[in-house]
Amino acid sequence: MRVLAVPVKSLERAKGRLTPLLSPLERAALTLAMLEDVLDAALPQETWEVWVVSPDEAALEIAARRGARPFPESTGSLLGAVREVEATLPRRPDELAILLADLPTITAPALEAALALDAPVVAAPAASDGGTNLLVRRPPDVIPARFGRESFGRHRWAARRARVRFEETGGPELAFDLDRPDDVRALLASGRGRRTLAACHHLDLEARLRLHRRA
Repeated sequence: MRVLAVPVKSLERAKGRLTPLLSPLERAALTLAMLEDVLDAALPQETWEVWVVSPDEAALEIAARRGARPFPESTGSLLGAVREVEATLPRRPDELAILLADLPTITAPALEAALALDAPVVAAPAASDGGTNLLVRRPPDVIPARFGRESFGRHRWAARRARVRFEETGGPELAFDLDRPDDVRALLASGRGRRTLAACHHLDLEARLRLHRRA
């Protein structure tokens, strides 16, 4: 069994660093657009069962509509969601991948290539803060999952301590996560991330960014 879990944090607290640009409802809408882009990449992975893990009904409804498994969780935190997945898997899977939900430029081929790497621990670093945008573990308890700033290095160190092979994966599709106004600028300039880009245009974020820069 191979599980590809996509945690989505509480929409009430989503993308707090975009508060200068967006209202809470607008940040939630942008978060859900990014989830749709991530699912566009995740669902074509035919040998993986895709789960969307979230405390929010809106994210779970998108999962059900798209054909992923909705997995309600109660903590509202990223690491808490991962722990709940680990604790409640119906049977011990051979592989567990955690893919973050704020990677709007990810593509199915880039994800497929990363998942095809056969090391016991595979991870993709976030370009912004050294976090981890993708973590694959075979088996899931080979090392503990850690997320947040500089977690990529902690995963590498944990694999070394466990004496298992660690493989870094990446490329721009997996490295880019959208958290800050500068990330929105980069996304608009790239023209990538179909659903997220459409949401940015709908919210007129280009004009808002100009005003934000002058403030």
